[in-house]
Formats: sequence, structure tokens, C-alpha cells
Amino acid sequence: MPYRRRCAAGPKARQVLAFPLAAAVLAGCSAPAATEAGGAAPVPEQAGFDYQIGGAYPPPPGVGLVIRDRAAEPADGAYSVCYVNGFQTQEAATARWRADHPELLLTEDGEPVMDTDWNEQLFDVSTGANRTALAETVGAWIEGCAADGFDAVEIDNLDSPLRSRGLLTEDDALAYAGLLIERAHAAGLAAGQKNAVESAGRGAAAGFDFAVSEECARYGECADYADAYPGRVYDVEYRRPDFERACEDPVPGVSVVLRDLAVSPPDDPGYVREACR
Repeated sequence: MPYRRRCAAGPKARQVLAFPLAAAVLAGCSAPAATEAGGAAPVPEQAGFDYQIGGAYPPPPGVGLVIRDRAAEPADGAYSVCYVNGFQTQEAATARWRADHPELLLTEDGEPVMDTDWNEQLFDVSTGANRTALAETVGAWIEGCAADGFDAVEIDNLDSPLRSRGLLTEDDALAYAGLLIERAHAAGLAAGQKNAVESAGRGAAAGFDFAVSEECARYGECADYADAYPGRVYDVEYRRPDFERACEDPVPGVSVVLRDLAVSPPDDPGYVREACR
């Protein structure tokens, strides 16, 4: 399947996520213990939701689930999901990764393999050793979300093999995702799959608890997500015709919101947010 535009975080939101070592993330705090049931509070089904990774603001009326960047605070009065870029560097942190852990970054013939849409270098999850090492740092970010009071984590870029020039496989990505899911559940968080509809069934089998889709109505994928995550699919559309079609012919169990590409806060002139009524 061809690569398409993914999460549309604005530049300011994406640049605040500098690369921290695991010890720095956890200094002075600890993740809450998992519950007796194995961790996460149940993900609400078919809830109204908002996608706020471009800037946090009070949830609109009727919103029961809010997704925010991990640098933000959880939303008051809503099930709060923490955005983590689990498979690629943040643009602002790429140089730090290259200096500190070049062996964990994907290259081909000595050249970085990049997600050119966002200027992010892919993590090299092709070996067990790399997956374990990466899971230590990214797992610490996830535990930081739990310590901050989030209820769940959205792990972005499961579909990074599509941008890897054939150097990574779906098996590589899912093996690594399994480590991150374990860290999330141990910290008391639900874990959400982001995009990668071709991996939805295997993602659910690996332990993901819900899915966040971008433009599943546009690409005719919503039913596939719903089959894997019944009642727990949260879809962001960026084009009004796709949003209107999703609302007119809804897929059961898929909650849909229309957002602007920069997922801006309301005080931005480009802000757009509508939900199906």
C-alpha cells in the first residue's frame, strides 16, 4: 500500500519532544503500578473525541476521549491518550540520536533512511538487540505518560516499514510494538495502534487495545479497523467530503472527527474541528 500523509502535528508541537535518555525521563518520578486486572482502564467505546496533538485546549462538549502530545497535560474530565512517536525520531531530536545512538537508526549504504514528509529518521527495529534497546528509551517515555496521569498511549508510525526501502518488515515492526505494548500495560496504560491498517488484525493479536486512524474514510479502511477493534476506532479526517461521507454512512464502532492538517488549537486562524452529529 502506498505511503500517505500521517499524523499532522504542527511544527511547534513536534519540536518540543527532545530526545531524553530513559534515566532522565524517570528522574524524580515513577510510573504507577499496574492494576490487579493487568493495567489499563478500559478504553471507552464509540466516544466523542478530539485530536489535540498540535496544541491542547479544553475538550469541546460531548468529548469523552482526548489525544494529546506527551509534552502536554492530560485533559480534565476525559479519557486521555498520550501521543508517542515510537518508530521514528522527532525532527528536533534527530541530531541527538545520531550523536548518542547511531546504531539504533536505520541507514542504507551509510545514508539515513528518512520519513521525508516530517524529516524524521526511522529507528532500525530489524534486530532483537535494537528492538530491546529502543524499547528502553521509548518505554520510559510511555512510563512518563503514565506518571503524568494519562490513561493510554497512542504509538505512532507502526507503518514505518512502508518508508524503509524494504529494510524493515511488518514482522520487525510488530515484534518491537509488542515490547512497547508490554511497557504500556505494565505502567497501567492502554496501548493504541496508529494507522497501518494492513496490520490491524495482527496488531490486535499483539495486544493493542484500540486504533487511531487517519483518513480511514478517505481510503475505505474503517471497516477493517472496526473488525480488529470493535467499538474502539478513533478516526481523524482532514478533508470535508471524506468526513461528510463518514458521517452519512457510518461504520459501526468508528468515532470520526474532522480536523485541520495542523491540528491547531481554537485560537489559531486555521483551526477546524467538527464531529458527526
